[in-house]
Amino acid sequence: MIIIMEQNATTEQVQHVMERLLEHDFDVHRSTGASQLVLGVVGDTQSVDPRDYELLEGVHEVIRISEPYKLASRTFKPQDTIVKVGDATFGGKKVGMIAGPCSIESREQIRKIAKFVKASGTKVLRGGAYKPRSSPYSFQGMGEEGLKYLREAGDENGLAVVSEVMDRVDIIPALKYVDLIQVGARNMQNFALLKELGKVDKPILLKRGMSVTLKELLMAAEYIMAGGNHNVILCERGIRTFENYTRNTLDISAIPVLHKLTHLPVVSDPSHGIGIRDKVAPMARASVAAGADGLIIEIHYDPDNALSDGAQTLFFEQYEQLVKEISMIAKAVGRTV
Repeated sequence: MIIIMEQNATTEQVQHVMERLLEHDFDVHRSTGASQLVLGVVGDTQSVDPRDYELLEGVHEVIRISEPYKLASRTFKPQDTIVKVGDATFGGKKVGMIAGPCSIESREQIRKIAKFVKASGTKVLRGGAYKPRSSPYSFQGMGEEGLKYLREAGDENGLAVVSEVMDRVDIIPALKYVDLIQVGARNMQNFALLKELGKVDKPILLKRGMSVTLKELLMAAEYIMAGGNHNVILCERGIRTFENYTRNTLDISAIPVLHKLTHLPVVSDPSHGIGIRDKVAPMARASVAAGADGLIIEIHYDPDNALSDGAQTLFFEQYEQLVKEISMIAKAVGRTV
């Protein structure tokens, strides 16, 4: 349920409405619309008679939100949310770019890649320190040591950094080193983790699970937002279908659909979405044309010898070409990189 206040509602009137809601054990979230204050009411509102609040002074309208995700709903916040990550923005007119290796393999490796990322004009460096792998015998990442190298490489080149957490215990080191915390597809419905991330003051990159609906993705975002952290970026990274030629099926249609349902920015991960190096660029271009607010691309100077996901990782020269192509497509749809 949302309560839209009158344009000229006084501070005292707003406070009275909020106190009334808190008395009934509702959580209240304030959002400023184009010209009016909106109060988002979270809790069991089914038994509430909207007229009880419509009659209060300063209240313009009370609207029930039919979607189970309240804070993530565009009904609650009609204008787009813009999330800042270092010097990059996700949402609005800018198409934010994130690039880097799947895994941090060594100090020298991430520093070399960070230097290239900076030269390409990209403002956010990615790198996995904790790696959820299908096989227990595969490289699992360098852990906190990798995060230290990532932070060092980012600082040397003026880049913001993003890395994934897999468990609640990973949050503490992540808070020390990264600017954007990633929740991977396998942990999208790790609700204990999502609740803890709702308490932190860093933005969250939430990847769609490989077998979940858009509603389930938005409900996962709601877990984070209900904890107080509204800086959430959604990521379409491909879903599992009957097709076995590609690693996943990148659901590009999800991008415009999510933009209609939510105010949160939506980025695309074509590297995981298709899993084949020479198909990553076409999917990236299509994602931007469909309205993606950003891209997250895996790159490496020697993909064939990368410790993880080399088959979907771009060479430096391929990424340089892709950035040029994305700039042209962004311009064609009224945006910039």
